[in-house]
Amino acid sequence: MNDYTPLVWDNHACLPLRPHDLAFLPELERHRAAGTHVVMVNVGYGQDGIEQHVRMLATFRAWIAAHADRFRLIESVDDISRARAAGQLAIGFDIEGANAIDDQLSLVGLYRDLGVRWMLLAYNRNNRAAGGCQDEDAGLTDFGRRLLEELAAQGVVACCSHTGYRTAREAIDASPTPVIFSHSNPRALADHPRNIPDDLIVACAARGGVIGINGIGLFLGDNDASPARMARAAAYVADLVGPQHVGIGLDFMHDSSEIDATIAAHPEQFPPELGYGTGMAFMAPEGIPEVARELRALGMSADDVACVLGGNWLRIARQVWKR
Repeated sequence: MNDYTPLVWDNHACLPLRPHDLAFLPELERHRAAGTHVVMVNVGYGQDGIEQHVRMLATFRAWIAAHADRFRLIESVDDISRARAAGQLAIGFDIEGANAIDDQLSLVGLYRDLGVRWMLLAYNRNNRAAGGCQDEDAGLTDFGRRLLEELAAQGVVACCSHTGYRTAREAIDASPTPVIFSHSNPRALADHPRNIPDDLIVACAARGGVIGINGIGLFLGDNDASPARMARAAAYVADLVGPQHVGIGLDFMHDSSEIDATIAAHPEQFPPELGYGTGMAFMAPEGIPEVARELRALGMSADDVACVLGGNWLRIARQVWKR
């Protein structure tokens, strides 16, 4: 048994994407209070354009900087240990979909400078770069291949959550650096197109990637977002490819009314026939310690649980980030 508290890293959290609304930002304290050391906050998804992403980055960065007693913007891997020593929550950002760069690859470097640490190729539907998991996936485009090269060059991790299976396999093969699934669950346990089949899990791990288990009941199965159900999904992936390739990306929605309204307004992204709708269950950040206990109860060693809680994301950061 380790005599230290393992790093806890939630690779995907969702706050309201309203540039002038700061009301929900104090919710970040929930992550810190629950014992999380690092969290990646989403700044845009789907069809959101460049202006929306930049506005949200400006909003989040300004608020976090104004509350530096409890939070630290990640500028380098070393900021994670600095934040932990100071009792701060280390915060980086993520982008869900290549619409954020439109046709301009040089925006990747700008986003990286503003704190973006990973980026999806597509969000459910097809775009200029890639195919979505809920669309007719024609695979990675030429632009998508150039995007992968630029992400690697700028030190931004490429992510294939929400992308189509053909695109994901081609991206894993084409990327100069490991590709992650930041918040995707095994389809073998819950049959939904947002989840990923075993062959993609194996391919991701073979290139050094990590599969982040999310805490959404729809994707865990039976709308059950309990720590036991999440641990079951993590253990499944660990048994398949090893605990060195499993992480946590809760995808917790801090404003449930916003996600309900978004789902209702965008059936093309969230088709009701696929189970999207009101009443979806989400596991909150406070549940992560219980996930760890459930993994131990399932027979996972303390060292392997530490990998799942955050050690594997730290390895990816050290390998891919440029600073």
